[in-house]
Amino acid sequence: MALTYQQLLTAVPLVLRAGNVPNIVGDAGIGKSALVEDVARQMSAQLYTTVVSLSEKGDLAIPVPPLTSDSFVETKDYGRLANVQYGYAETLIRIIQFAEEHPGQPIIWFLDEFNRGSQAVQSELMNLVLQRRINSLRLPAQVKMIIAENPDSTMAGFNDREYDVAVGDAAINDRTVRLVMATSTTEWLEWARHRQPAINALVIKYLDSHPDRLMMVANSPESDLEPTPRAWERVSTNLDELQKLPRETQEQLAGDLFSGDLGATVGESFAQFFLAQGSELTLEAVQTTADGQRQFKTADEAVKVELLREWLNQPGDYSLDTDQGAAVFLKLLRSISADGQVAVAKSVGESGLPLLTAMYRQATSAPAGAVAGLYQELARAASQGERRG
Repeated sequence: MALTYQQLLTAVPLVLRAGNVPNIVGDAGIGKSALVEDVARQMSAQLYTTVVSLSEKGDLAIPVPPLTSDSFVETKDYGRLANVQYGYAETLIRIIQFAEEHPGQPIIWFLDEFNRGSQAVQSELMNLVLQRRINSLRLPAQVKMIIAENPDSTMAGFNDREYDVAVGDAAINDRTVRLVMATSTTEWLEWARHRQPAINALVIKYLDSHPDRLMMVANSPESDLEPTPRAWERVSTNLDELQKLPRETQEQLAGDLFSGDLGATVGESFAQFFLAQGSELTLEAVQTTADGQRQFKTADEAVKVELLREWLNQPGDYSLDTDQGAAVFLKLLRSISADGQVAVAKSVGESGLPLLTAMYRQATSAPAGAVAGLYQELARAASQGERRG
């Protein structure tokens, strides 16, 4: 079982209020850090973050003597640096100081990438997470802790993951509340439409047509890059800049630029989708001309799905309850992937009862006609989608 972003916005504060430590588990790039930032805002809490994978053994536990002028390396132009090997983490110092200055305000200390730290670092941090103390120092009561981990192959449901993690001590699993994070394209698109600065409209349009591509987990060494919500945010900002360049430059850069975030398959697909804008097929051409239907068959998958969805809202003389409309629609529907057919069937179902009723009546009166054939094909695709769900 897993929880979406919006569900976790309720679950994480609940666990904190109960006096427990949430352990948010999710794939890299899924949005764990953004979630914790939203939780902190929701709770009006001061947020501090420590990336455990960047911590070293002794950062918290090994004391150092008071610093003197001899403890610093002086430079002519670039300031000075304390020349010590270990010391208390600056984050912990700032947390204590903030707690003393603001005794009534909640504080969240987020230990990110917890299981990507070494076993030694995890052991050092364990007293902070479980006992809320390190040596003689104890955490103020207003400090709430959240940890986040990437899944490893020992976790239920993640046996195919290959993250470079150190499996945590059983005490962490026993004393924290594991909350597995899942993606929801519907939630992400709703967020993307209202985000400031805005997510590029072409990213939203592409993912609305191809929702399965928001998050894809690489299961083989050949797929070292795959789409994640964080990757799509980078694609959006890169696309904003790419659109300012001449068309020739856009064509030269798009494939490699997007593949660098999304992997080759989705990156090339999105590049084709982006470059097709402005010269894309029109619905009228697809409905009425053989050339438009030939172009449809070679178009990007997301473009195909979008055109068929547009058809539902603007059928013109090609309504799906007529043999003329159903015959062309069925021909084109069969030229897209199984996932695309499921998406289109879902859109037909969402378009409303009048269309389905009209198609059913026509199919019943002419069981060998084009409307009956389309009705059966859509029903088959819809049932496949239900089995996958």
